[in-house]
Amino acid sequence: MNLLSRVAPAALLLGLSTTAALAEFVGPTAVPEAAAFDAQGEPVFVNRSDIYDFRALPSYSEPEFVTAFVEAGKLPPVAERLPAEPLVFNTATMANGAGVYGDVMRHVIGGRPEGWNFWAGQSYGWGGIDIGLVECLTRTGPLFQVNAEDLQPMPNLAKSWDWSEDGKSLTVHLVEGAKWSDGVPFNTEDIAFYWDNIVMDPNVTQLMGASQATYGEGTTLEVLDDYTFVFHFTTAFPEAVLYAMAYGNFCPGPAHALKPHHPAFGGESYEGFLNSVPADYLNFPTMGAWVVTEHRPDDIVVTRRNPYYWKVDSDGQQLPYLNEVHFRLSTWGDRDVQAIAGTGDFSNLEQPENFVESLRRAADPAAPARLAFGPRTIGYSLVPNMSANGWGEPDERGQKVRELNRNLDFRLGMSQALDRVRLGESLVKGPFTAEYPGGLLAGTSFYDAGSTVYYPTSTDSAKAHFEAAGLTDSDGNGFYNFPGGDDVQVALLVNGDYQTEKNLAEGIVAMMADAGIKVVLNTQSGNDQNAARDSGRYDWFIDRLGAHMITVVQNTAALAPVGPLTYNGHHANNAGELDLLPFEQEIAATINAFVDSRDADQRVELMKTYQRLFTENAYQIGLTAFPGALIVNKRFANVPEGAPIFMYNWAEDNIMREQVYVPADQQAALELQPNTLPGEPGSAGPVTAE
Repeated sequence: MNLLSRVAPAALLLGLSTTAALAEFVGPTAVPEAAAFDAQGEPVFVNRSDIYDFRALPSYSEPEFVTAFVEAGKLPPVAERLPAEPLVFNTATMANGAGVYGDVMRHVIGGRPEGWNFWAGQSYGWGGIDIGLVECLTRTGPLFQVNAEDLQPMPNLAKSWDWSEDGKSLTVHLVEGAKWSDGVPFNTEDIAFYWDNIVMDPNVTQLMGASQATYGEGTTLEVLDDYTFVFHFTTAFPEAVLYAMAYGNFCPGPAHALKPHHPAFGGESYEGFLNSVPADYLNFPTMGAWVVTEHRPDDIVVTRRNPYYWKVDSDGQQLPYLNEVHFRLSTWGDRDVQAIAGTGDFSNLEQPENFVESLRRAADPAAPARLAFGPRTIGYSLVPNMSANGWGEPDERGQKVRELNRNLDFRLGMSQALDRVRLGESLVKGPFTAEYPGGLLAGTSFYDAGSTVYYPTSTDSAKAHFEAAGLTDSDGNGFYNFPGGDDVQVALLVNGDYQTEKNLAEGIVAMMADAGIKVVLNTQSGNDQNAARDSGRYDWFIDRLGAHMITVVQNTAALAPVGPLTYNGHHANNAGELDLLPFEQEIAATINAFVDSRDADQRVELMKTYQRLFTENAYQIGLTAFPGALIVNKRFANVPEGAPIFMYNWAEDNIMREQVYVPADQQAALELQPNTLPGEPGSAGPVTAE
């Protein structure tokens, strides 16, 4: 049913003339062209095999201070600490070639570590800590530089994989001989614990991670031996699971350290399991390049090189090159300031309020940092809560708002009440921002402008849609009322850690008020905001788009409510029941078909259908899109050109920090714990060779 054919019956119900009502509606138009933005770096494209392979090398080396531990009998020789065939990065495709050991990368972050049990739901504080500590089966961050014809996830902890002839089984082969940072072997015990006792345990709520729906309902995991396991699927060739084995999904934890605290293995409770690795617990085992060796609350997190890290360069140097990584605990805004000033070394410049000043300061030849913009892959949308059957246990007012959210006219009113140009300009002036209609971001591989429905700004049209949804201003105070009741009042959940979201929220409040909808802000800190969102305790929330809206092939299940917990705007109630509207059912079926398809042309057409359904029905209300930039201290080498701050993963993974180094003549005495290595798990900080 098209827009105009819906208007007439609504107008009659409201006692208006059809002609008058039609005059107030503004129909969809083509998506406005974004302003040209030329300050974007271009990556050098290669094949995956040019970046890495797995093989034994004739010999291996390590920093001299690590060799001192070996000579003191406190550490096995480097060849014994590595797998028989480590992951080897080719120095020829590194931006600046083989690196040298030493020095520090200093991050500044606004988050705070809750603890180190990532798998039970504790936040590490973000800002790249988790990406430095946690490794996953596959890797996607560096794919921004991979040729399109070779675009698949890179192996990581999973060295290789094989599909069965019918496509319903995927056999995964792990790196043999890799070890956790405490020297304990990594193997399928870690895989089985993660699958059985984290993913499949309904009492564990991960902050990030796989769910049953991520891999398809009915999927099972079978361990064959220490280094081989098999996924068994109910559909053929669900290739999206290869991306779902990367960061944010299948990143196993150390079973030997976590099992004793899990109730299935004698732990006292799930709450006890969640809190079993507090933030003051040092040297917790990792598979990442670094290990936490110091945490001073509200001050700093220090991580030191992992002596058992299982990756090397093609010259045989055990990675990482950097001995230490710092995370100064400040604010997200301060991250940009310190990176520009040179007291921090790396920042994802993603707050557009800082763009102009950052560009001005970076233009000075004496500036310590350089600035490199990527594509417009930062997008924000307004997400209405579409669940009306109990998710989040709304009160009477909240339930009424959800019923309105499920009304197409109400969502179209939301969309047309917002002036996306003004929202963008509230963040930054200039050619940075673009109007974002919702759905897939323009410029991404599956985006199709012809399938994108854009509802232009019109306060009058927004009001007409609100009235078509059954709302009237019954008390004459300028705000619409619930039928026979109080003013419609909507609570907007906002992450107060980011000025961008606060600015967008203030604009939404003002614009919605002009159209007759009263919006009040529910501003919470990042972790609290995430908890409120994930538990359904919101009417609307401002969402920063994830990788699924950019790459599509990664975390594809998040594009639609294909399972009870997959789509962030509509979860199932406590009974596991989804109350999907007909168009939501179509969207979910489209995404399921996309996941099941191996035909490239068919997948393109399916995403066109998805984009049309998503934007035509204003499933989320697009706000604005803009680029980000990397701020990198000029002394660092091996930072590839054109690295986006976010695409398949965050920039801290895109640039592969284990390859980043500082030339010897530019190194400074910045290490806080020089000549040390991580100690035993739970011990007080690092240790020396003496």
